[in-house]
Amino acid sequence: MQGFSNGYRGLSVIMVVNSDRIFTVGTMIAGLLAGAFLGTSLLAH
Repeated sequence: MQGFSNGYRGLSVIMVVNSDRIFTVGTMIAGLLAGAFLGTSLLAH
């Protein structure tokens, strides 16, 4: 039971670190897409 608890705690730490990276990458992609959308809409007129 202790091994399961330690493994779950380690998995939890990995998920927190990975969720931070996923959030960072997602924010960068969203910013790039928003910039591309604004650029094309401003240049199209």
